[in-house]
Amino acid sequence: MILLRRVIGDALRARRQGQQRTLREVSTAANVSLGYLSEIERGHKEPSSELLAAICDALGARLSELLREVSDTVALAEQMPEVLVSMQDEPAKAAAVPKSASRGVRQVTSDGKVAVSVRQDSPLRATLRSSRVRPTERDRDVVCAA
Repeated sequence: MILLRRVIGDALRARRQGQQRTLREVSTAANVSLGYLSEIERGHKEPSSELLAAICDALGARLSELLREVSDTVALAEQMPEVLVSMQDEPAKAAAVPKSASRGVRQVTSDGKVAVSVRQDSPLRATLRSSRVRPTERDRDVVCAA
């Protein structure tokens, strides 16, 4: 099961850390409590659209950019075969995966723009991490030549 609040939280945290900003700085700029912003980043709370827009504004990002990144992450995770096992859909397969074997297992996929890694913590819980793929020198040369 993909939890949208966790993917949103990961995307927000990655942007904040990429700017080398603290939770306190962003929470002050977004006019949200530090604790609540922390819970959003950890995927424990799901922000309203107004709050999400305020956080994006504080990070200097467009809401559409963040939502596109989240959408790309979710789409790639859904395409990864046998990473996310539903207990309702396949109870035998979920039961066959020992807890020790499922933890720490990472699968990575990329569409050239976004890379997604998945660690399945249990049959119904997975941790998704996404990152933008940076073009290599060769890719930049091809873009410039076109």
